Amino acid sequence: MTAPIRVLVIDDSAFSRRTITRMLERSPLVEVIDAARDGEEALRKTLELRPDLITLDLEMPRMDGFTFLRLVMSRCPTPVIVISGRKGEQDVFRALDFGAVDFIAKPTPRAGEELETIEQELLRKVHATRQLRIEKVRARLDHAPPVRTAAAASDARPHRIVAIGSSTGGPAALMQILGSFVEAPQVAVVICQHMPAGFTQGFAERIDRLTAFSAREARDGDEPAPGLVLVAPGGQHLEFERRGRKTVARLLPAAASDKYAPAVDRVFASVAKHWGGDVLAVVLTGMGDDGREGVRAVKAAGGRVVAESEQTAVVFGMPQQAIRTGVVDAVLPLPEIAGVLELGCAPARRGGA
Repeated sequence: MTAPIRVLVIDDSAFSRRTITRMLERSPLVEVIDAARDGEEALRKTLELRPDLITLDLEMPRMDGFTFLRLVMSRCPTPVIVISGRKGEQDVFRALDFGAVDFIAKPTPRAGEELETIEQELLRKVHATRQLRIEKVRARLDHAPPVRTAAAASDARPHRIVAIGSSTGGPAALMQILGSFVEAPQVAVVICQHMPAGFTQGFAERIDRLTAFSAREARDGDEPAPGLVLVAPGGQHLEFERRGRKTVARLLPAAASDKYAPAVDRVFASVAKHWGGDVLAVVLTGMGDDGREGVRAVKAAGGRVVAESEQTAVVFGMPQQAIRTGVVDAVLPLPEIAGVLELGCAPARRGGA
């Protein structure tokens, strides 16, 4: 019998601690081993109890969440899921930089019954902890600047548009790739990162501010352009369509039955339809199988496909599912993916694809 996932709940609100604990304990796969109300107590209990996972509220007395994250990742690397209000999106991205592996948006900044609406998402992400490689998170925090040396083979060719799909661990991986350029390469970039509504705009602004790329959350009618990153809005689907002489973004509402919104499969299939052999599709770290059907569409249209290798992926689920299709041209560690974007071409099949 598999041992339960041992969770430490950290929140300065007694109501939130009780509610999160109650939601977690509804799963037979999870055991809440303790709770903490401030950063100092949380650090002490982490070092003493060695939990498998921590849920963390960033706003805490005595020691803030960022200090706590820094100390935990240096002393006792542990998967951390941040549970934060929507108004604190920049704090969430900062926490991901400090080593948090994922986050969940609180439905309201105040303690209330609405908190229970996150139960399904919380349990799904906690259950996925077994697939997560915390040593990859730790290695990323210590990483040197990427060496962009992905070799271009004789059959490599330039691409006009790069579509990137990612989930758990994706924001940090994307910032590592995009942040490695002094000048943005002359390709258009479309990002589909699994992220709730209300956070993708802040993520796009972060890319725009901290990298050489121009970036924004995709809007209806936006046209991909060299050096521009369009980020699929959380809670919606991003596709493309012809309007006159241009190919532009089209935003579609998500259905209640949709597993992912935005969905990587839909982005990949749409860019394949309109740009064909000029597409490079990249599947980064993430749980689940989103992108599996999309890479088939890209390959069928003559495009190229790259997947992040197990060597660097925090969660190997999405890249592994893409690789299993048999259509991936290259399996590369994260620093070499930056090299593919810089060279403007995809390398020949390598890395066990």
